[in-house]
Amino acid sequence: MVNDMTKGKPMKLILAFCIPMLIGNIIQQLYSMVDSVVVGRYIGVDAFAGVSSTGTLTFLVIGFVLGLTSGFSIKVSQSFGAGDYKEMRRYAVNSLYLSGAFAILLTILTVAFTRPLLRVMQTPENIFNYAYDYIIILFAGISVTILYNILASILRAVGDSKTPLIFLGIAAFINIVLDLLFVIVFGMGVKGVGYATIIAQVISAILCIIYIKKRYFILHFERDELKIDIRKCKDLVSVGVPMALQYSITAIGTIILQSAVNTLGSDAVAAVGAAIRVQSIAILPMETLGLTMATYAGQNLGAKKYDRIRYGVNRSLILSVAYSLVIYLVMAFFGGSISQLFIKKEEVEIIGDIVRFLRVSGAFYPTIAILFIIRNVLQGLGYSAVTMLAGVSELLARGAIAIVFVGSFGFNAVIFAGPIAWIAADIILIITYIVKQNELKRMCMEPTNDVSYVKQADSNCIRTD
Repeated sequence: MVNDMTKGKPMKLILAFCIPMLIGNIIQQLYSMVDSVVVGRYIGVDAFAGVSSTGTLTFLVIGFVLGLTSGFSIKVSQSFGAGDYKEMRRYAVNSLYLSGAFAILLTILTVAFTRPLLRVMQTPENIFNYAYDYIIILFAGISVTILYNILASILRAVGDSKTPLIFLGIAAFINIVLDLLFVIVFGMGVKGVGYATIIAQVISAILCIIYIKKRYFILHFERDELKIDIRKCKDLVSVGVPMALQYSITAIGTIILQSAVNTLGSDAVAAVGAAIRVQSIAILPMETLGLTMATYAGQNLGAKKYDRIRYGVNRSLILSVAYSLVIYLVMAFFGGSISQLFIKKEEVEIIGDIVRFLRVSGAFYPTIAILFIIRNVLQGLGYSAVTMLAGVSELLARGAIAIVFVGSFGFNAVIFAGPIAWIAADIILIITYIVKQNELKRMCMEPTNDVSYVKQADSNCIRTD
């Protein structure tokens, strides 16, 4: 079901779009978490550390995929917001062609360079094989990941965040069952966890294809829309690649930091891995609200309703920062208990490091709340180059911590790497958004027929509800 976010009360629309996507992301985190729980509980700490050590390398590639497909969908959402459905379908079909090309390229590169990259990252020998066996399966199946994400991104671009949720829920259930079956019953080790993930993604992609074919007539391509359009491919690449690079550049900084963490030993790797797992759940609502704002901004930019963009951003910032303060308290008091899902309670030192990580990092959650909203809004407005620059600032911050401070201050330096990176990115994003917001104010001079707006003294586009 399409969801036009250019009409009606902005926050109602934003939350209606965000909540199903949040549930979907929670489900995705859940089966990712089950992977870790199964590995940590039924294979061992070294296996858990091995799988956890691949997180940054996985983020490098999967982050590139998420950025690429999200970027492609921006053009789809802008065309949908403008009401030009033929143009929307042309962008959609060309995004599929480009996704296929990137799938082939990424599969070749990742499979060829996984082992050397793990060596460069100084992965400890006692966990190296666990890390390689797990991640090589994920990379070999990267084409399936790309297919699901581009289909889900197109659905979200037209305002449907519920359908990807349903399919993700089905895939998550299958993934969990297969995890337990492959690891506990068949004794396949970390390879079984990798295979379970790929099989689940295959199923979710197939379900998306079937649903679009049967229900989404707005996305049924006509013959003249199926040809490759070089101009549209350039448009898509101009938005998608900078967004993809922004994710990957951020991931490179994380890889540099992970390399430094690896030198501290497998216990430190396990502590950081578990802390990041817990933190990823904590910040998920903020991240999802940010992703919602990309679609919201893209649709309203296409409809030339600049006032709605500013209003939605301001309210979303308030909501996200308020949540960040609440979840910090949860992490400060209960983070250690939650981490015992991954680490046995007998591992007292590791759990102590996890608690320190979560308490310090959590104090800076308002900064990442702002980062998610502003970064995604700028992406929705088409300013991908700026978000890539913010990613570079995160890279430099994490790289500096890893190279200069981890050797001297150890785990304590690792704890501060994330917050410092968030602040570095925020400086660029906030300044840029203030400049762009002033541009939106100047453009917001056209009268609107939307009955939820009234003319006021300082602007004719201020929300009143």
